[in-house]
Amino acid sequence: MLRRLVAVTLVFPLMALLLVVSDSPYPPLPGPPRDAPRAIVAMGDSTMSGEGAGSYEPGTNGENGNWCHRSTEASVHHTAVDGVDRVFNLACSGANAEQVGITDQVRNTEGSQALRLAEIARQYRVSVVVVAVGANDDPRFADVLGACLRAWVERRTDCARALTEEWKARVERMAPKVEEALRDIRQVLQDEGYTPRSYTLVLQSYAAPVAPGLPVDLQNLAGCPLRTGDLEWVRDQAVAELSAALRRTAVEVEARFLDLSRAGDRREACVGGSRPEQEWFTRLTVDFEGLRDAERAKHALQESFHPNARGYRQFGRCMGQFLATSARSASCVADDDGDLAAVPDRD
Repeated sequence: MLRRLVAVTLVFPLMALLLVVSDSPYPPLPGPPRDAPRAIVAMGDSTMSGEGAGSYEPGTNGENGNWCHRSTEASVHHTAVDGVDRVFNLACSGANAEQVGITDQVRNTEGSQALRLAEIARQYRVSVVVVAVGANDDPRFADVLGACLRAWVERRTDCARALTEEWKARVERMAPKVEEALRDIRQVLQDEGYTPRSYTLVLQSYAAPVAPGLPVDLQNLAGCPLRTGDLEWVRDQAVAELSAALRRTAVEVEARFLDLSRAGDRREACVGGSRPEQEWFTRLTVDFEGLRDAERAKHALQESFHPNARGYRQFGRCMGQFLATSARSASCVADDDGDLAAVPDRD
């Protein structure tokens, strides 16, 4: 009897509390409305913005100092994902890991990509975030190609040899910066009410834009002015080590990883010889019209040795295939028809 009295005594206050709560509902959870359209968001640097493909979005082709070169041919626009209604490309040519993460840094007139992601995440249901970043941090990959180009002009043979000694250290210094940027992406989505399982985060690596074996008559200013030893080093060591570090970083933040390091095999710049339409990368590209303007002249070579529209279509195709699987990691390799396919890595 005593137990029943105690139970009744406890029940009545609880019922009263429930009535109060029901009259004062909890505030709505953060995040977009349940019926919000689903979106895929691309973030990172030039290989995600679409540098080299042309067809740049208005305002990103030098207008008011913005050289992000976001192309309508960027790979994210060729990435098929079931149920996705909108595509957003926040990537910017020249961006480093800090600009992708949460920062007050401004480059190319644009600020934090992560903070812009937060704005999108409030209005749209972000289903997929694809990221390519790191090459503009300590590795300074574009500067590496420029150094090897100068070595060709000056007839020096020390480019690859000199870089080999410091390349690994550069890549190791890069890794924690990329990791921080990816954690910032997760943080802003968490702040907007997303759980890690409610979206997919993918880090992709870089494809080698050049390789040995190109015709001799193009191993000059007409196409690819790089020495054979330097071409071998870029493909076999620089890109491979960069990709390996990015793979380890993806594991650290529990992101999926897509390896593009050999995605351009036999499709690199200049290997097509007299048939450049077979290549997926730009050759040495000079904006001669831009040379007439002092500001644009600084960016006259910006498109050089980046994927072209054909390459971005293939990369987007491979990414779409990867996203359709449950694999944690995969590599983009050519199938029997010569198109890229996502081959899941063995655990």
